[in-house]
Amino acid sequence: MIAMAKEQTPAEIFLSSATQAAKAIMETVDKDGFIHVFSHLDADGVAAAAIIGKALFRLDARFRIRVTQWIDEKIIGKIISDKPQLVILTDFGSGYLDLLDEKVPDFRMLILDHHQITGKVDNENFVHVNPHLHGIDGATDVSGSGVAYFVAKAISMENADLAPIALVGAFGDLQDKNEQRKLGGLNELILDDAVSANLVKVEKDLTFFGRETRRIHRALASSTSPFLPGLTGEVDKSLAFLASLDIKPKEGEKWRALRDLTEDEKKRLSSALADYLISKGLHTEVANLIGNVYVLAKEEAWTPLRDAREFAVLLNSTGRMDRPSLGIAICMGDRSAALEEANKVLENYRKNISKYLDWVMEKPERMKELDNIYVVHGESFINEKIIGTISSILVSGLENPEKPLLAFANIEEENAAKFSARTTDVALSKGVNLGKVMRVASEKFGGKGGGHNVAAGAQVPIDQIENFISTVNELVEKQLRGEEAGSNDNA
Repeated sequence: MIAMAKEQTPAEIFLSSATQAAKAIMETVDKDGFIHVFSHLDADGVAAAAIIGKALFRLDARFRIRVTQWIDEKIIGKIISDKPQLVILTDFGSGYLDLLDEKVPDFRMLILDHHQITGKVDNENFVHVNPHLHGIDGATDVSGSGVAYFVAKAISMENADLAPIALVGAFGDLQDKNEQRKLGGLNELILDDAVSANLVKVEKDLTFFGRETRRIHRALASSTSPFLPGLTGEVDKSLAFLASLDIKPKEGEKWRALRDLTEDEKKRLSSALADYLISKGLHTEVANLIGNVYVLAKEEAWTPLRDAREFAVLLNSTGRMDRPSLGIAICMGDRSAALEEANKVLENYRKNISKYLDWVMEKPERMKELDNIYVVHGESFINEKIIGTISSILVSGLENPEKPLLAFANIEEENAAKFSARTTDVALSKGVNLGKVMRVASEKFGGKGGGHNVAAGAQVPIDQIENFISTVNELVEKQLRGEEAGSNDNA
């Protein structure tokens, strides 16, 4: 009797593609080839760049890392002028296949991405590692840094110590969407590596951001998940709320963080917050109070690197404030000068976010509600590299969660507008796919766009802003009616 070969699972096929990419890297290093790494500027992209960077450093490879917002003619020009023996794109690339095949078809290229795929390319010089190629959801199951991690681990098991950085990238892309804010899919394989090596501990706790570093009342006042009407954005009222529960915000002269609360205080706080949410008619938000907290066990307590979600925000700040080298250095092990400087960048980043949010709320015309979407007109005031963060924050507090949010900022020197779109699980369940909407709408007006179903981006010429917004509004309406937003193209 002939034994039947066992059919590979999608995960196994995906991991095989990661091994193929690892072989291409090792072959290049063996020939002392120069490697140029390009990565996206958000937390996930910075983490991905650092993971590949650390793996290359350990191979004693010749390489350079460049972090950027998107792939454009400038990046193509860098590839052509530098003539690297291998180009590695992390956390982007899958939306630029046609451009890459047209402009740099003869370069050896690794595309390590998790975004929806645009176009099809049959080029033996390109190795494409993307979960969507195997029916795995790149929006929830693995991030760009996770893809990079599987490649690094295929190079050497020594790189399994980079698992916590891959998890930080996943949190940067808000992939903790499962019950009690768990990570799922391929992210669970990464978590298993991190936990078994005693690098990460998973604890059940209140899930407010700033568990390690933020004063308790400020953690309440800055909460958007769950959103606490009457407390979110209200520092004084949050202090009063704690006082009513006899929870002291200070221990002597030291402000307390959530991690400093006793078990009894945590129970009292979570019970009171549950009652508070129910009294406001927000029954479904109660489930978001307690969840999984991911602690990086080797990092110092009371620092932003100890909690994976805080670490992600620190990385995001370095990328979006034009200091990605700091984030990469921290991910690769620097805990001195780079971390000290990054903390200053983070503080400045938070101030900018507060300034931009206040500006949006000042005048009604800066955030308009259309038939099927909300639009934030950031224009020349909001930094285009932070528009994604602003849209992520604002979408959680929308009056109508069935409508996606579209925000834009102008890039005057490039005569372009950068758009960032975000939506909610409610809209997703009704058929909204922002990655497809942004791609179809931007291409109609000479731009470029794509991403995930829940979060996507685009850039279009400034003189096409209103046409683009109108088209997005129409395409979302189509999707809500169950119709196709445009041609499939694997998106």
